[in-house]
Amino acid sequence: MNSDVQIAGDPLAIPHLLPPVPAHPSTVAGFAGLARSIAADRAAWAPLVRYDATTRWYHRLRTAPGYEVWLLSWVPGQGSGRHDHGPSSGVLTVLEGELTEHAADGPRTLAAGAQRVFAPGYAHEVVNDALVPAVSLHVYFPGLTEMPMLPRAGGQNAVAEHSARCAAPVQGTPAS
Repeated sequence: MNSDVQIAGDPLAIPHLLPPVPAHPSTVAGFAGLARSIAADRAAWAPLVRYDATTRWYHRLRTAPGYEVWLLSWVPGQGSGRHDHGPSSGVLTVLEGELTEHAADGPRTLAAGAQRVFAPGYAHEVVNDALVPAVSLHVYFPGLTEMPMLPRAGGQNAVAEHSARCAAPVQGTPAS
């Protein structure tokens, strides 16, 4: 008796019959997984990291249709300023050190391995309040086209209230 492969041939030899490979992940969990897989490949990103005492250092690590990945370093005291990410959603992953995220729901310490996901309109400020440098990975989908700086929130406002609903820790990661 012949097998299906013997009768029809190897389906991998007929690429036009295979489903198309997606250009990028199609879910938030997929983008969080992409960030974790890039983070796990330390040999690929660690040699690229630089520290700059005058400003946050950043490097676009990858760009593809529908998303981009940025590597950032933070020396003690450096911060992003309060901002949102325009129409982009994102995944923030701390690779080394510790960062503090200030958002509408209060400050949150993000240790190495922590991930935060956010939707468009999420406003926050990220600061290195620690005494050692930190490194983070940021995946934006679609790619980052704007990063409007916002005034510091003295109290709850419409943007801050919206932001509180738009961000969440990724299941299974320390969000502190």
